[in-house]
Amino acid sequence: MIASFVGWCIGAIVVGVGWRLTRSIFSSYVFQRRNYRDHQLPTAAGLLCVLGLCGVVAIVEVLSGWSTLFAGSLGWTSLRVYGPSLAALVLGFGFIGLIDDLGGTGESGGFLGHLRSLAHGQVTTGAVKAFGGPLIALSVLPHEMLASDTLALMRDAALVSLAANLVNLFDRAPGRAVKFGLFCFVVEMIAFQTPVLGAVGVVSGGSAALLGPDLREELMLGDTGANVVGAALGFAVVIAAGTTVTWVVLAVLLVLNLASEFVSFSNVIDSSRSLRWLDELGAVHRTRR
Repeated sequence: MIASFVGWCIGAIVVGVGWRLTRSIFSSYVFQRRNYRDHQLPTAAGLLCVLGLCGVVAIVEVLSGWSTLFAGSLGWTSLRVYGPSLAALVLGFGFIGLIDDLGGTGESGGFLGHLRSLAHGQVTTGAVKAFGGPLIALSVLPHEMLASDTLALMRDAALVSLAANLVNLFDRAPGRAVKFGLFCFVVEMIAFQTPVLGAVGVVSGGSAALLGPDLREELMLGDTGANVVGAALGFAVVIAAGTTVTWVVLAVLLVLNLASEFVSFSNVIDSSRSLRWLDELGAVHRTRR
C-alpha cells in the first residue's frame, strides 16, 4: 500500500506541474469545446496523465540503467516491472480517446447507436473506441503475467476495455469521472496488496491533480483521460486478482455498461441525496444553494 501511495504522489506532482506548464497549449482552439452549460474550455486534459506516466517510466528506466541506488526503493520495482506495459496500454487508450475528444460529434447515442451507424456504412469515433479498445488491450497486456489460454486473454482484454468505458460513462459532469476513479483506486488498494498499484497509482494521482481544475471548469478530462483512468484500473484487476474475482468484476462491468444503454447514470445520481451531494462536492457551478 505504501508503494501505491508513493506512485500516487509522484503522479499528482508530475501532472499538477504539467498542467501549469501546458495551459497555454490547451488554450489552443484545437482543444476548445463547450461543456454541459455551454462554457468553453479545453478538453482532453487527461492527456497529461498519459504523458506523466510515460515520463515517469522513462526516467525509472534510465536511472535503472545508470545505477542500482534506487533498486530497493518504494514503488521502483512496480514501475520497472509493470510500468512499460501500463504505459503502452494508456498510450493506446489515450489515443482512441483523443480521437473522440477532437473528432467526435456525439450524435450516435451509445453503443447501439454506434452499431446502427456502422450498419449504414459510417464509422463513428465511438465505434473506434468500442472495437479498438479490446484490440489494444490484447496487443499490449503482458501475457506472460496473465493466463495463457485464449479465453482468459479475451476476458482480460474485455475487462480492461469495459473498465475504460465505464469511467468514460461517468464523465458527464465536472469532477465526476475523477472522483469515481479515485474511489475505485482506493477499493483496489484495500482489496489487492500488490506492487502493480504503484504504477497504476501514477495514473490515479495524475487524475487527482486535475480534479480541482476540473471542478472549477478550467478543463475537461475528456475521453482521453477517462479512458486512461479506467484502463489503468482494469489493468490492476487483471494483474492482481484471482480467476474468480476477475470473472466477477467482468460480469459487474458488463452489467453496468449494458445498463447505461437504458438508464442514465446522471438521473440515478440526481435521485439520491447522498450521491448528488458527493457529485456536486467542490463543483462550484453545480452546487445547489
